[in-house]
Amino acid sequence: MKCFDESWRVFLEEEFSKAYFRKLADFLHGEYEKKTIFPEKDSVFRAFLTDLNKIKVVILGQDPYHTPGVADGLAFSVKKGGKYMAPSLLNIYKEIDADVGKHLNPDGDLSSWQEQGVLLLNNVLTVEAHKAGSHRGKGWEIFSKNCVEYLNRNRENLVFILWGRDARSKKVLIDQERHLVLESAHPSPLSAHNGFFGSRPFSKTNEYLKSKGLEEIKW
Repeated sequence: MKCFDESWRVFLEEEFSKAYFRKLADFLHGEYEKKTIFPEKDSVFRAFLTDLNKIKVVILGQDPYHTPGVADGLAFSVKKGGKYMAPSLLNIYKEIDADVGKHLNPDGDLSSWQEQGVLLLNNVLTVEAHKAGSHRGKGWEIFSKNCVEYLNRNRENLVFILWGRDARSKKVLIDQERHLVLESAHPSPLSAHNGFFGSRPFSKTNEYLKSKGLEEIKW
């Protein structure tokens, strides 16, 4: 299975060669050998199947869903055909419905967003089953930080959607003269009423894309 789009090769190979990532890779090898880790190995870098040069929107998440059979390698997305609908994703759908009209992904699979140029990137790309945040502090935060910096430098007119504390901490990495930053509370039920609902990120994103002559996202 193809692990990433060729357009990401320079960035990824540079990161893979760094000491922090070699240490992270050793940790993950042991974790996948001994424990149940999500997503599956071949889906860890699924977000990077998005062509770097076609990305229009970057949505930053926290870490993958830790419920079995849910995480698919894309932030906030759930496996197609699954029976579980993550509460955060339900709230995202509620905001889409209120903001731009009925959402188009009834089963929770957000691959259609990816196909339109939305990079769905988690701050931490792996997690142990039933243990939210279990792979924090192992090196993924460095990787996602470097990814945001790379996008900031090498692209223009991106929309960065930052939900929650982890994502919002990356605002300082983004040149707001060249990109649009939209930030709010996380869509989790614990925080969605603290500014996520009513923030209208989906219409604001499309208004910006349209102003730059880019095709809008079908949410």
